[in-house]
Amino acid sequence: MNISKDVRANFLKSGKKYRLLSLFSGCGGMDLGFEGGFKVHPKAFRNRKSDVSNTKDWITLPRTPFQLVFANDISKDARVLWQNYFHNKYGYNPEIYMQYSIVDLVKRHKNGEPIFPDDIDIVTGGFPCQDFSLSGKRRGFSSHRDHNGDLVQEDTASEETRGKLYMWMKEVIEITKPKIFIAENVKGLVNLSNTKDIIQKDFSSVGKDGYIVLEPRVLHAARYGVPQARERVFFIGIKRSALREEAVIKLTQENIPVMYDPYPQPTHSVDFEEENLLEILSVGEVLSSLKEPEETDDLSQQVYSKAKFMGRHCQGQNEINLAKLSPTIRSEHHGNIEFRRLSESNGGRYYEELSIGLRERRLTPRECALIQTFPYDYEFVMRHPLQANRYLVSPSAAYKAIGNAVPPLLAYHIANRLDEIWSLYFN
Repeated sequence: MNISKDVRANFLKSGKKYRLLSLFSGCGGMDLGFEGGFKVHPKAFRNRKSDVSNTKDWITLPRTPFQLVFANDISKDARVLWQNYFHNKYGYNPEIYMQYSIVDLVKRHKNGEPIFPDDIDIVTGGFPCQDFSLSGKRRGFSSHRDHNGDLVQEDTASEETRGKLYMWMKEVIEITKPKIFIAENVKGLVNLSNTKDIIQKDFSSVGKDGYIVLEPRVLHAARYGVPQARERVFFIGIKRSALREEAVIKLTQENIPVMYDPYPQPTHSVDFEEENLLEILSVGEVLSSLKEPEETDDLSQQVYSKAKFMGRHCQGQNEINLAKLSPTIRSEHHGNIEFRRLSESNGGRYYEELSIGLRERRLTPRECALIQTFPYDYEFVMRHPLQANRYLVSPSAAYKAIGNAVPPLLAYHIANRLDEIWSLYFN
């Protein structure tokens, strides 16, 4: 099958306007946001035409003008999850998701194999963050894992090890020449020596004419309706030669006018009341309609980490505060997943729940997914189709995929903003 020709035909049929190439796609948090058409809690989103924050039922977000034509990740579990959801929900050809290292894909393309589709409008990618995360060892560019995630010797860090994979995203940008690219990573990258400046400079040098790479910005997901204390840094680059002359002037000013700013304006207030902004969506509100694991048919809610409480000295040993934001959902499992409910002897505060026999337990994959703003109909824990006693995607793999993802609702706000300013930027 000629994938490029196939996705081009589907794009023309869809009536969508912008072709999107997704890198480091994982289970598709960024992709889902750029697709739209998924359900969110009514307090998570305020419609521009009418305030829907007081409705009882979950609302379906409008579709966007972006069409996925390529996705990629090295994770088999992420690929299975992505293919299952995006095929069943949106009708995407599963073959557009390629489970290969970006390093290998770029090398194959340069050797004459047509890996990447033509006529790309936008490239997105959350390049690996483990080496920049505050919760990790912070090796930065000197990662001890290669582009497939395997350990390497301490003195062998190179352009092909995990901390430098953004350079291979740069290679894809040079190949596909999109009008816009978006790169995402953990907030900790900003505070790691001069890492941010190096990455910004490297991205700016893409291609002959180069890209205007705006000052990276840390976005707090809760300020966009996500019930979670999650902050991520975003790099946005715009192809200089494709821009209108007026847009070049505005985007290269020290203070970019709001009208030309591609970063979305916040919709929710986090630390203090701000005029015209909504109150945060609490984690209790987004989880309120869920049944307990013993009472549901949803496999992603039935199974969860059984790791015991290990004391306050370890991460992941807190009971979430239902009245506030959730802690950051991490791409880990078992003992690092926060508790939905602790026993009274372990400091649990939900006495009414405990009094009716609800047990101490950690958050389920479904609860983590809802906190990330994935919709109810996204399957994360999956049984093997031929062997009922085996998992196709295990709970551990589900936790990891969910925690690695960009919150879809945050990505949706970015997509909407880019749609709004597109005609200002380009002819």
